[in-house]
Amino acid sequence: MTVQPPAPFFRTMTPPPPRPHRVLEEEEQQQEARRPGKAIRKGHRSHGLMLNLQLGISYSVGKSSALPFKKLLASDFDPREKVWTRFPPEGSKLTPPHHSLDFRWKDYCPAVFRHLRKLFGVDPADYMLAICGNDTLRELASPGKSGSCFFITQDDRFMIKTVKKAEVKVLIRMLRSYYEHVRLHKSTLLTRFYGTHCIKQVGCPKVRFVIMGNFCCSEYKIHRRFDLKGSSHGRTIDKTERKIDETTTLKDLDLDYAFRLQRFWYEELMKQIQMDCIFLETQGIMDYSLLLGVHFRNDLSVSKIGLSQPIALPRSTGKRKSFEGGGNFCEQCFMETGCRERDLITESRRPFVQLGMNMPAQAERSSKRMLDKFLLNERHLFIAAPSGGPCDVYLFFGIIDILQDYDITKKLEHAYKSFQANPGRISAVDPKLYSRRFQDFIRRVFVKQQQ
Repeated sequence: MTVQPPAPFFRTMTPPPPRPHRVLEEEEQQQEARRPGKAIRKGHRSHGLMLNLQLGISYSVGKSSALPFKKLLASDFDPREKVWTRFPPEGSKLTPPHHSLDFRWKDYCPAVFRHLRKLFGVDPADYMLAICGNDTLRELASPGKSGSCFFITQDDRFMIKTVKKAEVKVLIRMLRSYYEHVRLHKSTLLTRFYGTHCIKQVGCPKVRFVIMGNFCCSEYKIHRRFDLKGSSHGRTIDKTERKIDETTTLKDLDLDYAFRLQRFWYEELMKQIQMDCIFLETQGIMDYSLLLGVHFRNDLSVSKIGLSQPIALPRSTGKRKSFEGGGNFCEQCFMETGCRERDLITESRRPFVQLGMNMPAQAERSSKRMLDKFLLNERHLFIAAPSGGPCDVYLFFGIIDILQDYDITKKLEHAYKSFQANPGRISAVDPKLYSRRFQDFIRRVFVKQQQ
């Protein structure tokens, strides 16, 4: 007689049912809403421009990649070195059919920018996939007064900015010097330009734009962004403290931190800032800024800057190989009180540090009045005693807006604003004075760590 085994006293747990498709869609929408900018989809005012841009980039990069890599010639830097290509909707021998309007596409100095992309370590396939892949671009709100439109790829690596004809002329004029500068100075903080193009749709004005690297592309969340010029006239935002969030670009008079760097990184930064400013000065460039992104490394530091809302780490996108150990890291840490950000990178997977990227520092509260004293009177800034102790941070920064020369418009702006404010406080000054003031200001924002 067979004896049956006793029935277990517990029931086998069955896996939970899959989440409804509607819930997944809502989660994706919430994640989309948390990202800066607005996705460009059908019906968006820039959708047609985005399609034209993607077609043009795909054609240009694909065409150049098929050609052998050759040494640059003097003729490649010629301002007249530009190629027009027509993209009819039905297609042609050179271009594919498309669902957009008939447009023309212009490439400025394509051979030079191909060399620049290689110099900056940009893979042609990755470049084309990021801009022309299935993922749509996102349009960002313009942080400045230029009226330019900003677009960013889904992996955050590349930014696309519409520019004026005069700015394109400045870039092409200084392109040879820029190429030599970035070739000699691998740690340059200048904007990395990957391409300059123009789109002309039938019945519409020309749209010129540059493609460049994003200084704040990181696996880390950027908690604070600053646009720093070293001037004070109009250099503050008109938002209350409650309305300031991670997407807000703050200005000089809003900065109340000094950043202490290790001796090596401080000296490297000062040396590179000096070389980059000398280059810009010789090219007659002014009105540039240091774009500074700050990641506070733990919850305590986040609370010190007044972030009241819960913040979560973004999903690991693989958009930049910034972790030596590879693999994904834990995205969120849930607590009883809600979701709070954690700096979950382990010691074995420290971020790859280079000048302007993932730079460790200590942020110390400094007196705004002391900072204002320097900005308003151009006197030396003495860092005040920190309030609440230093915060451990990672810094991301680079020099942006380097296509404005001291032309007649800026000279008139200087003359006009000089009647309203101290001439030393306004941003529109000659390149030599601008460079000196900018470097002085940087030396007071970043200080050397005491041994």
